[in-house]
Amino acid sequence: MSVWQQNFIKHNSMLPLQQLDRLFKLSGLSEWPNAAGLNNLSSRYGNQSVPKFVCQNQLPETDLYYEQIIHEQNIIPTRPNSWHDLFNGLIWLQFPKTKGVLNQQHVADISLHGLSPRTMRRNNLTHFDECGVILTYEKNSIAEKLLDDLATHKWHSVFVENRAVWGKELNSYMFGHANLEMLLQPFIGLTGKWLALEVDHQFVMLDYGEQIKQLDTLMVNDIMTSNIFAEKKPMCPLPLLGIPDVWDANKDPSFYQNTDYFRPMRRLKNND
Repeated sequence: MSVWQQNFIKHNSMLPLQQLDRLFKLSGLSEWPNAAGLNNLSSRYGNQSVPKFVCQNQLPETDLYYEQIIHEQNIIPTRPNSWHDLFNGLIWLQFPKTKGVLNQQHVADISLHGLSPRTMRRNNLTHFDECGVILTYEKNSIAEKLLDDLATHKWHSVFVENRAVWGKELNSYMFGHANLEMLLQPFIGLTGKWLALEVDHQFVMLDYGEQIKQLDTLMVNDIMTSNIFAEKKPMCPLPLLGIPDVWDANKDPSFYQNTDYFRPMRRLKNND
């Protein structure tokens, strides 16, 4: 077994890595799926709209910013044997429309405002790109109520009292590639930022690949109609190790008593 396989299989009991393995059969790859491997996966997965992955070592020096390279050259610079870049590539393969819109909005702001200082929208785009989690729910379901509880840090309600709702009415999908990288060395404090999408009652019966395709379209529609990343603090924090099936230790309800990690809602001051 290769070093790549050993390292991936060591961690693929976690739900987000299970999902990736289910879709891309990663644990069966003997070599690092670097730029060439990602291009092979792209062809196999049928994503014609994904830019070509190119080994960063093969690219000439340029003054263009990373997002500008993707936009202008239709390539994704990819460092070899990099978990961060690998997971970024796998998110591109799953959410090509969404990643494309994020790229377009980055470039639009750069064109209008320059590279520095970064706009609030670019900061939000980056936070979602690196740390985003998509939660799905059905309208008028218990999951919709739990989103309110999640936004107000009622952790016991969300993760303990209603644990059985996860994986059924309420589901999580990792979008942030930095989240995925950090899950390889999980630590108390690991936190993502979530956005919620409404789905119909048939959604949970679809296989993972079909779910992702739907979410990609839904996410783009949401971004384009709401311009959500132009808002101040559009996302809410989500302690990633609290999500059921992500971390074995959270099977014990006492895990959620750590208030340094599962922090209560901060009281707003008058000037906040």
